[in-house]
Amino acid sequence: MSEQRISIIAVIGPTASGKSARAIALAKEHNSEVISVDSRQVYRTLDIGTEKLSTEEMQGVTHHLIDIREPEEVYSAGDFVTDARKIIADLHAQGKKPILAGGTHFYFDALLYGLPEIASDPILRAELETLPTAELFAQIAAKDPRRAQMLDPHNRRRLVRAAEMIALHGSVPERNRTDAAYDVEWLVIDPPKDELRPRIEARLAQALERGLVEEVRRTRDRLGDTRLNELGLEYRVVGEYLRGERSEDSLLGALSVKLWHYAREQKKWLKKLTGAS
Repeated sequence: MSEQRISIIAVIGPTASGKSARAIALAKEHNSEVISVDSRQVYRTLDIGTEKLSTEEMQGVTHHLIDIREPEEVYSAGDFVTDARKIIADLHAQGKKPILAGGTHFYFDALLYGLPEIASDPILRAELETLPTAELFAQIAAKDPRRAQMLDPHNRRRLVRAAEMIALHGSVPERNRTDAAYDVEWLVIDPPKDELRPRIEARLAQALERGLVEEVRRTRDRLGDTRLNELGLEYRVVGEYLRGERSEDSLLGALSVKLWHYAREQKKWLKKLTGAS
């Protein structure tokens, strides 16, 4: 059977929407397993800030692509596509319908429609590496606003790569593939604002109680601030507190506002990925 005929279930939604619980229920219903579509849960030791499920919360359901890299390592969308395709094929061969769930919608997009194949220019990349992060993002926003909207303005690795592609091609090329690599059954969980925002705030409060600050402190001591900032807004905002750039009392409010903004961006991706109007 060709890859295009393989059926998968994709559970998508903004942060704190309940994707994990729904994926587990579906995996039990289909006697299957869950493939995590999360760019940060791949890293060991990043547990509270990435909202990883505990073994008990997984309820005996096998979860793939969690805790497979050290945080010093870089795990790219291309790495995810390679790994996910193999797991999907293996599950399909066992007669199981793969359940994919997570909030990194760029990974879903890459899995279904591929990534542009563009050669790297080491000399150009070395030059771009010398630029401040804010200047990199400003260049991208000026030359390719579409791509800028998809990027974390603090993730230097992805900013350098985008700036490199723009310098070589004028913009980040669109993917050529228009047909999805799999037969996707979308399960969209998209709670309204008055439900989702309190969930986000409650989850953040719980994360702080569980020791988020200490987890970020250990991660910062291990990796330094540059890599810390690439690991997402929870690590970046708490890192600001650890550097004395904000008060402890401001953490919950700042994280809540920024995560809600991120959730709104995720909601836009839902429409793009599913073709909803």
